[in-house]
Amino acid sequence: MNLEQAQAKVATLSRELDDRRPTIQNRLGYLRGESGKLKYASQKFAEYNKTRYQGFSDNWCSPVATAPAERMGFLGLQTFDNPDSFDKDLQRTWNYVDGDAKSSEAWLVHAAAARAFALVHPAATPDEEPNLTFEHPESAIVESDPITGRDRYGLITWIDGTNDYATLYTPDLVARFWRDSDREKWERTSPQVALQDGWQPRDDEPQPNPLGEVPLVEMKNLSLLDDEPISDIDGVMALQDTMNLIWAYLLNGLDSASLPARVVTGADLPKTPVLNAEGQVIGTQDVPLDDLMKEKILWIPKDGAKIDEWSPGNLEVFWQVNERIVEHIAAQTRTPPHYLVAKMINASAEALNVAEAGLVSKVGERINRVTPAMKKVMRLLAKAKGADDKRLVSIQAGKLVWNSIQYRSESQLADAMGKLRSAGMPMRYIVERLVVDPAEVNRVMDLIEAERAADPLSLVTAANRDFS
Repeated sequence: MNLEQAQAKVATLSRELDDRRPTIQNRLGYLRGESGKLKYASQKFAEYNKTRYQGFSDNWCSPVATAPAERMGFLGLQTFDNPDSFDKDLQRTWNYVDGDAKSSEAWLVHAAAARAFALVHPAATPDEEPNLTFEHPESAIVESDPITGRDRYGLITWIDGTNDYATLYTPDLVARFWRDSDREKWERTSPQVALQDGWQPRDDEPQPNPLGEVPLVEMKNLSLLDDEPISDIDGVMALQDTMNLIWAYLLNGLDSASLPARVVTGADLPKTPVLNAEGQVIGTQDVPLDDLMKEKILWIPKDGAKIDEWSPGNLEVFWQVNERIVEHIAAQTRTPPHYLVAKMINASAEALNVAEAGLVSKVGERINRVTPAMKKVMRLLAKAKGADDKRLVSIQAGKLVWNSIQYRSESQLADAMGKLRSAGMPMRYIVERLVVDPAEVNRVMDLIEAERAADPLSLVTAANRDFS
């Protein structure tokens, strides 16, 4: 690929990214509580209320997206050639680049925006560690071969001052470009520049890619055998809008629900004088009813006027509808009800496990979705450190280890492990189920052996157990 071809590819991918960006911004706006503000049934209603409750939003997208993301704790990788322990070299690199903190943000964006990206940066020297950054889906895009699924191009864009910048990655080359952020300026530069969406090279020639493959890795959420991953909050956004519409009615109703509503009958409309430039009265005009309602003013100028009243409306209906919507959100997103409603009283451990069964399955499915991408990230990190082909194959065929996705209390764990031990399960298997981390497993087993060595009676008991 020469520089002109790379320039054309940057223009194509940046256009596709521009088309994708509004959807991503909308989803993340709902996640932050910025897009799902109070809704109003009419423009008149909005004009009166929108400034009174400005900033209020009943945000349900956040707990739905956060629930699975907070349980995705990546621990490390066990290579195919050494499945009993973590790869220490990769673990050191992961800790060096603050992988735990960075990935936790990526899982949340992945759930809400339906995709996230990881970029591996080669080390400057063989003695240094490579770097790993997780990129925002508004600024990254990967194009893959539709037949083989292999990544052909990766593009990263960003804004610095008044200019846009982009870096295109291919398996062989890295090409860098820039353009003015003001579209009108580069459209006036020349027809050729406008044809390439203003992108101009920053270097005379593309640079070689030291990794030999696209270092930008896309992590997609669940899809339907197509290239359009589904966001965890797509179905929640409309329900959140509905709830905020109900909140607008409810807040407006609360404003006057403390007293019965009054109505004046048999009276003329109140009027106000109309003054000329000199301040002289030249006529009268009716006071707008909207102003009377807003200011809660009662003006009765006519003899025989009568005031009637009716009782305030029942606001319980609003709460009932909101509760049903929350139930729908919990059912449709497999979010445990106690994550959304704080009404758990004396719930048993078994009841909580049943309530969280859907979320546990959902998190397991999300882990399956990101596992291929995370394997590629681990392989690229090893490749950036000069790993040979045999090690790269062992990493690719290895196993990712994640933290337990099901919460259990200490008493539950102790009870389960005690029953497994009574059933004759080996101690190492029980420890692996309990602590997960292979490094901790070895340490715990060493402590157990040290205790046995210090207690002769325990050695006799263990020998009798092994003999039987």
